Amino acid sequence: MITIISNVFFFLWLFIWGFADILKQKSGEKTRFRTNLSCFSIVTIISTSIITISDMGFCAHELFDDKSVPYESIIMTSTWCLASIVTVYLLVNRTSGHIKWPIVLVLFWCYSTILDSVSVTLIMLHYFESKNMHVFRTISNVIDMVTLPFSIVLCYNGVSYCVSKNQKGLEEPLLQDNGEGSVGESAAFTKAGIWKRVTFNWLNPLFKTGRAQKLEFNHVPLIPESETAEEAAFLLEDSIQKQKTGGSISPKAILHAIKISLAINAVFAGVNTLASYMGPILITNFVDYLSEDSSDSSYKKGLILSCVFFLAKTVESLSQRQWYFGAQRIGIRIRAALMVMIYKKSLSIKYGTTSNGKIINMINVDVEKISEFFWHIHGIWLLPVQVLLALIILYTNLGFFPSLAALVSTVLVIIINTPLAKMQKDFQTKVMESKDSRIKATAEILKSMRVLKLHSWESNFKKKLIDLREKERNWLKKYLYTCSAIAFLFWTSPTLVSVSTFSVCIFLKTPLTPGVVLSTLATFRILQDPIYNLPELVSMVAQTKVSLDRIKDFTTDQDCKQLVESQPLNESGIAIEFEPGEYSWDTNDSDQRLPTIKISKKMKIPKGYKVAICGSVGAGKSSLLCSILGEIPRISGGRVKVFGSKAFVPQSAWIQTGTIRDNILFGREMNKGYYDEVVEGCGLDRDFEMLVDGDVSVVGERGLNLSGGQKQRIQLARALYSDSDVYVLDDPFSAVDAHTGAHMFKKCLLNLLDKKTVVYVTHQLEFLSASDLILVIKDGGIVQSGKYNDLIADPANEFARQIAAHSKSLNQVNPPHEPKTLTKFPQSNHGSHLVTEHEPSRTKGGSSETIPQEESQSGRVKYSVYETFIRSAYKGALIPVIVICHTLFLLLQMGSNYWIASATEDEGVSSKRLVGIFVILSGGSSVFILGRAVLLSTIAIETGQNLFLQMVNSVFRASVSFFDSTPSSRILNRCSTDQSTVDVDIPYRLAGLVFAVIQLLLIILLMSHVAWPIFILCLIIIAISLWYQAYYITTARELARMIGIQKSPIQHHFSESISGASTIRCFNQEIRFLSKCFRVIDDYSRVTFHNTATMEWLCVRINFLFNLVFFILLAVLVHFPRASIDPSLAGLAVTYGLSLNVLQAWVIWNLCNVENKMISVERILQFANIPSEAPEVIESHKPDPNWPTKGQIELKDLHVQYHPALPTVLRGITCTFQGQKKIGVVGRTGCGKSTLIQALFRVVEPTKGQILIDGLDISKIGLHDLRSKLGIIPQDPTLFQGTMRFNLDPLEEHSDHDIWEVLNKCRLADIVRQDKRLLDTPVAEDGENWSVGQRQLVCLARALLQKRKILVLDEATASIDTETDNIMQKMIREETSRCTVITIAHRIPTIVDSDLVLVLDQGKVAEYDSPARLQRDGSSAFSKLVNEFLRRSL
Repeated sequence: MITIISNVFFFLWLFIWGFADILKQKSGEKTRFRTNLSCFSIVTIISTSIITISDMGFCAHELFDDKSVPYESIIMTSTWCLASIVTVYLLVNRTSGHIKWPIVLVLFWCYSTILDSVSVTLIMLHYFESKNMHVFRTISNVIDMVTLPFSIVLCYNGVSYCVSKNQKGLEEPLLQDNGEGSVGESAAFTKAGIWKRVTFNWLNPLFKTGRAQKLEFNHVPLIPESETAEEAAFLLEDSIQKQKTGGSISPKAILHAIKISLAINAVFAGVNTLASYMGPILITNFVDYLSEDSSDSSYKKGLILSCVFFLAKTVESLSQRQWYFGAQRIGIRIRAALMVMIYKKSLSIKYGTTSNGKIINMINVDVEKISEFFWHIHGIWLLPVQVLLALIILYTNLGFFPSLAALVSTVLVIIINTPLAKMQKDFQTKVMESKDSRIKATAEILKSMRVLKLHSWESNFKKKLIDLREKERNWLKKYLYTCSAIAFLFWTSPTLVSVSTFSVCIFLKTPLTPGVVLSTLATFRILQDPIYNLPELVSMVAQTKVSLDRIKDFTTDQDCKQLVESQPLNESGIAIEFEPGEYSWDTNDSDQRLPTIKISKKMKIPKGYKVAICGSVGAGKSSLLCSILGEIPRISGGRVKVFGSKAFVPQSAWIQTGTIRDNILFGREMNKGYYDEVVEGCGLDRDFEMLVDGDVSVVGERGLNLSGGQKQRIQLARALYSDSDVYVLDDPFSAVDAHTGAHMFKKCLLNLLDKKTVVYVTHQLEFLSASDLILVIKDGGIVQSGKYNDLIADPANEFARQIAAHSKSLNQVNPPHEPKTLTKFPQSNHGSHLVTEHEPSRTKGGSSETIPQEESQSGRVKYSVYETFIRSAYKGALIPVIVICHTLFLLLQMGSNYWIASATEDEGVSSKRLVGIFVILSGGSSVFILGRAVLLSTIAIETGQNLFLQMVNSVFRASVSFFDSTPSSRILNRCSTDQSTVDVDIPYRLAGLVFAVIQLLLIILLMSHVAWPIFILCLIIIAISLWYQAYYITTARELARMIGIQKSPIQHHFSESISGASTIRCFNQEIRFLSKCFRVIDDYSRVTFHNTATMEWLCVRINFLFNLVFFILLAVLVHFPRASIDPSLAGLAVTYGLSLNVLQAWVIWNLCNVENKMISVERILQFANIPSEAPEVIESHKPDPNWPTKGQIELKDLHVQYHPALPTVLRGITCTFQGQKKIGVVGRTGCGKSTLIQALFRVVEPTKGQILIDGLDISKIGLHDLRSKLGIIPQDPTLFQGTMRFNLDPLEEHSDHDIWEVLNKCRLADIVRQDKRLLDTPVAEDGENWSVGQRQLVCLARALLQKRKILVLDEATASIDTETDNIMQKMIREETSRCTVITIAHRIPTIVDSDLVLVLDQGKVAEYDSPARLQRDGSSAFSKLVNEFLRRSL
C-alpha cells in the first residue's frame, strides 16, 4: 500500500513539474534544441529506458499469463514512463552544458534505488536460507536484479548533481596561468557539498594537477576564509574583548572563539567512540553464532550481524576522518590567530627591548604546541566515556567482580604511568630549554659568521655549539628512554589488565566462552588507548598551559608609555616641542649601559629648522633621537610633541629583503619624477647604472649583498621619498666617503629637505655650520645649544673642544711644503670621475642581482637518503634485531589470546595451567616489546646526533658567500624544525611503518588461515591501496616540501620586522607589514590545510577498502559449513580484523608520512654537502709558528672575480706593502678596496696572480694558519651576547690584566667599571645595550688584544667622534708601531699620516706613494680626494 501511494505521489509531482516547465518555456525565451549529448547523458537515457521497458515487459507478461495486471505494477510503470519522458526532455532542452535535474526526479531515482536494493537483499537472503535456485526463476525477481545497477547509476547521477550544484568552478582547471589564487581555487573546499566533504572529493582536481606535473605553490587552492589569519585573529580578539580579560589571551577566550567548530568536532569524536565500541559488543554474538549447530543457524542473522559490523566500521572510519580534519582546521585557525597577536605585539614593543630569538621560539614551539593540543582536547571528556563503555561491556560479559578487577588494574596501570609521564614532561621541558639555548647560539653565530671566519674563530664557536647540542642530547636520551618505558607500558597494559581480569573470573568460576573472552580482549585493546593517553593528555595540557602562559605574558607586557604626542600639522610654526624630562632605556635593569637622557628646559624647534646634534661616543646622541621618536621610556617630566609626519634613518642600517626600489618606496606609490630626484640626491643613480637590474636588483637578508655606504644611502632615500614633515637622521654620513657625503649633504639636506625640519646626528663636524641650531650632548644631557658662530665664540666650552679636535685633524691633511717627487702608477681615464658605490665585493656567491630561492627536490625522496638515515646509527646493525623482537612480540600476543579463548572450553585444562600459560606467553611478549623500545630509542639518539654533526661541520666549513646568499632562517629551520623531526619523529615513524606492516601481514595470514579466499581478496585490496598511495604521494610529497619552505618566510618576516620595528612605527607602516604577516601566515596555513586534507582523502579510501575486506570475511564465515570452522580461531580473526581498517590506513598513512617526514632528512643532507672553502690546515704546507716575522705583503698581478659570469673586480694589481709600515687604501666607493681585503683573508680566491706574506704564497697554506695570523676590525662592529670579557677574548687566551690594559687604551675602562660586575658586564643580543661607537671601540680593543703582525682597519672608527678618533689613531700608531697596518677609511685624516697610500680606481692601482708626495701633485687622484675633503670641511 505504501509503495502504491509513493508511486502515485511521484507521478503527480512529475506531471505537475513537467507541465509548469513547459508553460514557463513558452512564456519565456525559447530554448535552443540541443542534440550533442555527453557519454554520461546517453548512459542516463539508456538506464531509464531499460528500467521503463523492463517494467512494461513485466506488465505485458502478467497480462498474458494471468489476464490481469496488479495496480502496483501499472502505477510503477506509468511513473517510470513519465520519468523517462522528463529525463529526455531535460537533456535535449538544457540551456547550457550543465543539466539541472529537478529535485522530484532525483528523489524518485533515490526512492527506486532503495526499493530495488531492499528487494534484491531479500532475494539473496531467501536464497541463502533455502539454497533453492527457484528464487532466481521468478520474473519479478530477475527484473529487480537486472534493473538495480541501472537504478544505482541514476541515483548516483542525481545525488552527485545535488551535492555539487554549487561547485561549477571546481570542474574547471584548478590552476590559472597567472599564478594567483582564482575564484575556482578558493571555492574548492568552501563550496564543496556534503558528499564531497565526507569523501574529500573536493581535492580531486589538486590530485589531478599533482599527477600531471610537479605541484607548485600556486597550484594549491586558497584556504577557507575562516582559516585565514585576518579572520582568525579578528575572532580571537573579539572573544578576548567579550571575556573582559583585560586584553590578555586566556584559555576561555580561545575556546569561546572556536566554540561552534569545537562543538561540531566533539560530535564527530563522540560518534567515533560509540562506533568503535560496537565491535566488542557484537563479537560475542558473532562467535556464539558460529558456535551454534548449523541446523539451528540462520544465514539471515549472520548476514545482519555482518552488515551491522560493516555499518559500524564505516561510521567509525568516516567520523574519525572528520574529527581529525576538524581538529586540524581548528589548530590552523588558532595558530594563525596567535601568530598575528604575537606579531602585533612585536611591532608595538619599544626599540631595543625585545628578543628576536624568544619570539622565533614562540612561533616555532609554543604556538605549534597550542595548535596541536586541539588534536587531544576531546580526550579530556572522552576518557571517562571510553572507560565507562568498557566497564559496561565487561560487566555485561563477565559480571561485577571481574569488571571491578579490570577497573582496578586499569587505575593501577594509570598510576604506574603517571610518574613516568611526569618524568617525560620534565625531560621534554629540559630538552626544549637546551634546544632554545642551542638555537639562540646558532642564530647569533650565523649572523656573525663573516666576523668568525675573518678571525678564524669558527672552530671554537662550532665546539661551543656542539657542547650545547651535547647537553641537549643528554636530556634527549633521558626523554627518549622514558618514552620507551611508557611505550612498553602501553603495549603491555592489555596484558596486565586481561591477566588480572581472567584470574578473577577463574577464581570465581565465572563461565567463559570464546565469544566472551574475545569480546573482553577486544575491549581491552580499545581501552589501551585511554590508559596510554591519560598521562600524555595531562602532560599535553600542562605543556599547552606553559606555552599559553608564555604567550600571554609576552602579549600582555605593558608597552612603554606613549612618549611622543603625534600632532597634526599646525599653523603655529613649531615642528617639535620638548618638555623637561628624563628618559632611560631600562629603569629596572642595571645591565643596560645606554645613558639616561635629561632635558632640563623646554625647547621648541621651528618648522624648517636644521638641528645638528654632536657629542662624544656614548654621550647619548642616538638616545635623544629616540626620545623624539618615542622609542625610549620616560621616567619623569613632560612629553615630546612632534607636529606632522616623521621619517627616521637609524645609525645601524635596516634594509628589507626585496628590491632596492621596494626599499625606497616603502609602500608608497611610485612618483617617477620625485623618485629619480631622490635617487640622484642620495648618489644611487650611478649604482643603478652598474647593476644589471638597476633599482629592481634584489637585496639579500639584512642587506648583506650591499656595502655599508649603499645601505645608508638607500635608508636616506627611503626617508626622503616619504615626503614627511620631520626628519630624524642618526649619523647618515659616517659610512660614505668625503665626496659622496658632501654630495648627499648638499643635495638632500640643503636642497630636497630645504623646507623640512631635520634633526641629524653627525661626527663630521664640517656639516654643523649649515645648521640652524646645534645641540651639544655630554653625559646624557644637552650642555650647549645655539647657532654655530655663537657656540664657537666661547673657546672654553665642550663644542669648542670638539671643533679644536676637528681642526687638529684637518691640520694633518694640509699639504706639506717640502718639494718631493711623485711616484704615480698608470691612472684610469676615469680617475677624476670616480663613481658612487656598487661594491662588487658584496656580491657574494656570484650574484648581485638575486637571492636564490630555497632549493627544493622534486619527485620521490631518493633511496640514498633512506640508506644514509638507516646506516647513520651503528651502520644499521640493530634494525634486524628490532624487527625480530616485534615479530616475536606479535606472535606471542596472538598465541596468548588464542590460548585463553580456546582453552576456556577445554575441560581438561586446569585453571592454574590456563592462567599460567597465558601469563608466560603474555610476559614473553612484554620482554620483547621492552627490548624493541629501548633499541629503537638508542638508534634515534645516535642517528639524530650523526646527522646533526654532518650538517654543522658542513655549514661551518662553507664559504662566506654561502652565508651571504642564504638567509639564516633556512639554516635555522634545518637546525630546529628538521633536526627535531629527525630526533624524535622519523625513527619512530619509520619503525611504526615496519611494525604495522608486520602486524598487517600476520592478521591477513590469520584471516586467510580461517577463510582462504580472504588471502586473494587482500592481495587485490593491497594492490588497490598501493595504487591509491602512489597516486596520493605525488601531490602530498610536494605539499610536505612546501610546508618547510613556507615556514621560513614567517620567521624571516618576524625577524625583519622586529629588527626594524622603530622604523616601521615611525613611517606608520604597521598596517602594511601586518598585511604581509597575514599573507605569509596564510601561505603556510594553505599548504598545511591541504596537506592534512590529502591525508584524510587517502585514509577514507583505504579504510573503506579494508572495511569491505572485513565484511567479506564475516560473510564468508557465515557461509562456510560449521564443521570446517574453529569458532575460537574464527573469533580471534574477527577480533584482530576489527582493527584491520585502522591498521591498513595506518600502514598507508605511515608509508606516505614517512616519505613526507624524510624530506627533513633530505633537507639536512642538502646542507651536509655544501661546497667547502679551502682546508683549515694543510699539513704539508704549515707555516713557521712565528710567521709572519716582518709582515711584508706582496701583490703580484692580482685578479679577483667573484663568479665566472661577473666582471673582474681587481684587475692586475701589483705592489708591495713593506713590513711594519702603515698603508692607507683609498678610492671612491666601488673601486675594489674591500675586495682587496677579502682577497688577503682568502674570503674570495684570486682568479690569477699571487699574494705573498713574508715571501710565502698564502694560497698554499690552510685558512686557519692564514687568518689566525691576521687581525681585522670590520666596518660593521659585531658583539656577541654574553659578557665583556667573552667579547674581548672569546678563546680565553688572555689575562684580566691584559684585558683591562686594552680597555684603558680604548677609553672603555671607565664605562665598564660603572657596572659592579666589571669584566662580567653583560652585553645584550647584537650589543644593543652599547652605542655603535662603543661597539667599534670594543672591536678595536679586541684587535689590539690579539697583537697580530698584520692588522686591517676597515672603517674602524667611522661611528666615533673626531676627538675620540684622534686619540684612537694616536693609540693605534703607538700600539702597532711594529705591525703592518692596512687602513681603509673615508676620513682623510685617518689616512694622511700613513707611510704609503694606495689609490684604487676601477680595480686598478691608480697611485701608490707617500701621502706627502701625492698631495704635492695637484693632478693626483689622492690630492683631489683631499681637496674635496678640505672643501667640505672648511
